[in-house]
Amino acid sequence: MAIDINGSTPDIRQNLAAVKSRIADAAVAAGRNSAEVTLVAVSKVHTADRIVAAIDAGQTVFGENRVQETETKWPALLDAHPQVGLHLVGPLQSNKVKRAVQLYSAIETVDRPKLARALAKEMEACGQRVDCFIQINTGEEPQKAGVLPANADAFIAECRDVIGLPIVGVMCIPPLEEEPGLHFGLLAELAARNGVAQISMGMSGDFETAVQFGATHVRVGTAIFGTRPPIMPVD
Repeated sequence: MAIDINGSTPDIRQNLAAVKSRIADAAVAAGRNSAEVTLVAVSKVHTADRIVAAIDAGQTVFGENRVQETETKWPALLDAHPQVGLHLVGPLQSNKVKRAVQLYSAIETVDRPKLARALAKEMEACGQRVDCFIQINTGEEPQKAGVLPANADAFIAECRDVIGLPIVGVMCIPPLEEEPGLHFGLLAELAARNGVAQISMGMSGDFETAVQFGATHVRVGTAIFGTRPPIMPVD
């Protein structure tokens, strides 16, 4: 696999092919169809030329972490490539909701009632529905965003039935030091219990395990784009 750990430009086309092949192999091993798994190419802090290289190689779904960074590089890309879907996979502040609804096809990090209400209000105001995932803090880490598993059922019900948000799935980021399969299994059980079809879990180091546990979306950055350059300023 052509991943350059020294930060030079990787062969994005080759990397994409390798990741898709690994997804397909993991799906076969789990008795699944690889078409059930959407690859979200996480392009945060990568430049537009690398993103275009991925689009030219056939990638159609991307993920970004920050609204501010998305605003600097994606409007022109989305105009030029209307087939592309863009997911927000990082935290969302309530004061950025209006731009988020305009920019993204999916928001994977809904984690509190205030944000859910702001999103629903903005969607109603602009007449645009954006797919939403509930972020679950499966490791119950105090420094990490996400709803605690014990509160997830009630929060999903509130978002769907009271607030009216289009909840399509759940998402998690397991603790680095723990076996990811434990968290992926928990998220899959939570999704099934609440009748949500989409499960976003797994990154460059563990996406094959996530596929085996039922992921419908895997969020892969480094394995496609190579080592991230220094973080761009956002303010």
